[in-house]
Amino acid sequence: DRLLYHKQSPMLRGDDVADLQRRLGSLGFDAGRVDGIFGPETAAALSTFQRNAGLPSDAIFGPDTHAALGRLGAARSEHESVATVRERERLRSHARSEIADRHLVIGEFGGLGAVADTVRRHLVASGLHNVDVVSHPDESHLARVCNQLDVDGFLNLVAADDPRCTASYFSTPGFASPGGKALADLLAASLIARGFRDAASIGQRLPVLRETRMPAVVLRIGEPIRLLRSAPELAEAITSAVRAWLEDPASQDALDLGVEK
Repeated sequence: DRLLYHKQSPMLRGDDVADLQRRLGSLGFDAGRVDGIFGPETAAALSTFQRNAGLPSDAIFGPDTHAALGRLGAARSEHESVATVRERERLRSHARSEIADRHLVIGEFGGLGAVADTVRRHLVASGLHNVDVVSHPDESHLARVCNQLDVDGFLNLVAADDPRCTASYFSTPGFASPGGKALADLLAASLIARGFRDAASIGQRLPVLRETRMPAVVLRIGEPIRLLRSAPELAEAITSAVRAWLEDPASQDALDLGVEK
């Protein structure tokens, strides 16, 4: 219904962009994460595809490119995308570095600073030297800070009216963050083991998950009063899960612990 191309501000967004990224990635053209944001990586992948298809490589997705992608990509659209392979390889590379050198950010929208600081202290006591707490009410701002710092992982603590505990990772049709999913699964399993019986790992397309460029999880732990009362237990559960994740960032161990997907 529209031309897709890269512009600086605001970048084009939508499910049509995500579908283009997924289809390019399944053909081996690296369009970046399937986040529905038409950025420079998507433009470069589209231009390369056009050149390979014998089309003008203007990085504009219009009717001719749509037709060519349909002819060449229909049979491969369900293949694993380049973005998934790239993130998994990056995680394996990070696993070979010292855990103490990894950089993590604990985010919160306001009101949970004390809880976030408790989590930070537990992580530091466990041997992680680079853990920051960032407080801001805007999800996009938190994502930008993490991207600028180029951190290894991001955990956003959120209070909610729903008493159910959820660990959300980025997932969209055709792509799920391997590192985010592994961390969310481990967090849910660790919370269940410490009495948070309603914990679950789920894939979502929240803005802060979509816009971060590293494995990220949004952890909702019920009402604020519950968070404050259970802060030490919560910090212990998070620390255990994060340590396990840093040792094997693409771990699938939580899959066998009865964690709900």
